[in-house]
Amino acid sequence: MVVGKNKKILIVIALMAISFICCGLKANAYSVRIKDVTHIDGIRENQLVGYGVVVGLPGTGDNSKSTQITNVSLLKNLGTVVDKPDDIKKGNTAAVIVTAIVPPFVRSGDKIDVLVSSMADAKSLEGGVLIQTQLLAPNGEVVAVAQGAISTGGTDVSANGSSARTSITTSGRIPSGGIIERDITSEIGDEAGLKLVLNKTDFTMAARVAKVVTSTIAPAKAIDGSTIQITIPDKFYDDRISFISILENLTLSTADSVAKVVINERTGTIVIGNNVKLLPAAVAHGNLTVTVSTTNEVSQPTALSSGGTTQGVSNSQISINKEAGRVIEMPSNANLSDLVRALNSIGVTPYDLISILQALKEAGSLQATLEII
Repeated sequence: MVVGKNKKILIVIALMAISFICCGLKANAYSVRIKDVTHIDGIRENQLVGYGVVVGLPGTGDNSKSTQITNVSLLKNLGTVVDKPDDIKKGNTAAVIVTAIVPPFVRSGDKIDVLVSSMADAKSLEGGVLIQTQLLAPNGEVVAVAQGAISTGGTDVSANGSSARTSITTSGRIPSGGIIERDITSEIGDEAGLKLVLNKTDFTMAARVAKVVTSTIAPAKAIDGSTIQITIPDKFYDDRISFISILENLTLSTADSVAKVVINERTGTIVIGNNVKLLPAAVAHGNLTVTVSTTNEVSQPTALSSGGTTQGVSNSQISINKEAGRVIEMPSNANLSDLVRALNSIGVTPYDLISILQALKEAGSLQATLEII
């Protein structure tokens, strides 16, 4: 048993990492297209959902009573009479939820991909076929129907207590398995013009978009941190598509991003923005490892002993390894090469850096938002 492994008090090194990236250098500006950072207000995707049955499974379906009842209803709709739900054997069918995303401006007859996910205790949907399923909008209206063979992208096999799985097979996809039954229309703006909405709220970016649009093609005004109102010129009033095509291909300089450090503790991933600043700090580094190892043995009575019994014996050994501590001091505005040399000198891992960043934030040295996902 390892009581503590690689315990490192790295308080300022993380702060150094953030210090250079944001303190000494001015962030570079890059050009982006308006279409890459905004979308038109009112033009959106729509979600669909439906309940269906997958058939043709090789004994990997579910054993729920609701699935049997659904099967009875399905057969009755197809003209077959079933006296009792138990007349339908379990295992070859599965109840599923079918979901899909409908893009804007689709027309009747267009095809979309659908996702199929098991609802009950089905072991796998591999090799199954989805029976025609209605896909409903949130208002209950049927927008599409789905049907077809399911692709799980892997396999799940078990025998005699052993199993092997290459991917999750209780959900899958039917490419082009959904057919749109009605047109999806969206209004492009209104009589006053149209609105652009930033994909991420940023007052500076909103002001820049409005300035570029005004100086290039049409009057525009940022009305808040994410919305820009644009007045369509008279020559484009009856040709909004051409206007939007020109508009979305205009370029502008990116705004400085908010100073932020994003941490994913599950994977040890750390992303540090280029505006992160670090106050002067020093880091103490040490390593204390306590290891407990146990050896299990069996004590047997001798051949001539009477009344003795066999006993299990555990022999444990404890070892402690403590490395010499090191202190590294980093000034503010340290450059990247200084930071890399400092981190390499103490052998910092991503997980060490996560703890350091959190400590630096608590100490007030890290001048950035710390977000853990």
